Amino acid sequence: MEIKSVILAAGKGTRMKSETPKVLHKIFDKTLLGYVLDSVKFASEAFVIVGHKAEEVTEYVNENYAFAKTVLQTPQLGTGHAVSMVCPALENFEGLVVILCGDTPLVREETMKNFVAEHIKSGADLTVMSTIFDNPTNYGRIIRSGNGALEKIVEEKDADAGQKAVKEVNAGIYCLNWAKIKPAFSQLTSSNAQGEYYLTDIIEWANRQGLSVQASVLEDSDEIYGINSRENLAIATRLMNQRKLHELMVSGVTIVDPASTWISQDTEIGADTVVYPSTYIEGSNNKIGKRCKIGPFAHLRGDVEVADDVKIGNFVEVKKSKIGAHTNACHLSYIGDSELGSNINIGAGTITANFNPLTRVKSKTVLKDNVKIGSNTVLVAPVTVEEGANVGAGSVITKNVPARALALTRGVLKVIEGWVKG
Repeated sequence: MEIKSVILAAGKGTRMKSETPKVLHKIFDKTLLGYVLDSVKFASEAFVIVGHKAEEVTEYVNENYAFAKTVLQTPQLGTGHAVSMVCPALENFEGLVVILCGDTPLVREETMKNFVAEHIKSGADLTVMSTIFDNPTNYGRIIRSGNGALEKIVEEKDADAGQKAVKEVNAGIYCLNWAKIKPAFSQLTSSNAQGEYYLTDIIEWANRQGLSVQASVLEDSDEIYGINSRENLAIATRLMNQRKLHELMVSGVTIVDPASTWISQDTEIGADTVVYPSTYIEGSNNKIGKRCKIGPFAHLRGDVEVADDVKIGNFVEVKKSKIGAHTNACHLSYIGDSELGSNINIGAGTITANFNPLTRVKSKTVLKDNVKIGSNTVLVAPVTVEEGANVGAGSVITKNVPARALALTRGVLKVIEGWVKG
């Protein structure tokens, strides 16, 4: 059955106190919206509902997600109204539609797939994801009928005392048999405390039509943690990091100090690698091999591919680079937009100067196998150091270096005796 998704991303995020749209704020250098889109990659198409600074959000979606497109909601009259914006595009669609919020970066693709599978297995026409909170304040309450089916969702501002005592809450994620539920969006009303068209009202509508409405309980309530403030952003970052570190340690990676180590969700690390304290690995497409040593105080910034038995040491920064097996960069170096072979030694203080500030072009540095780079070397890209070559300490390399050659740009040492009077 074909699946499409709708992501609600039109809000301003007033409490973020930012000129950046809320869904474009980042965790580990990926936007909140990016995480949500990744969780529904199994869908054939995603519709992102935009409103506040729609142009910025649309640009991000168009540049990064080919399966997604944006739909403008104006004016913004609530979540039910937001979903109704996709009705023209889905006029003849017969499959499933998954709806979720663009500010919940912790939701997993596996969770979404399982949710859809459960919806299909149950034979429901509409399934709502729920979860249990000891303190359900500010969440819509799940109200079930006597047979356990979902009767309605009541928002906090509209709930009575008995309903507020319910701890099962709306997780904000829905799966609809679109052809059956679509008519609801032309029949919603705004007779509530907010004067808005609530998406949650489709529950009562479906029940009135005699359709099957269910709620599916999510065990890990952290996955639907929403971002409304900078504090929320920090909490979500910590939760995501803890989840990733646990996953890595279970798979055979040593994290010496989890309290000071930060690793992005999109990083893969092989068994028996040791990550030392105060290491920060952000961005996407990071692949680190087996038996490596990373840190302490290392910074990997994304698109970093590291083979087996590599050392990236203290105060070494790596960005958009490939590093071959048994290569060491142990101290105080920057490796960016580079391709390093195997068995290379990078001396302390080495820098790849890859960015031309006048043309704003980034060029590539290539070091072939068995190269040795002396300390305090600057490699000015584009430049290639061929196999087995050596570069003397303190050199600035602006031209390609032949295989097995020694390259030096060091000035002649002058010693003037008696310079300091006793």
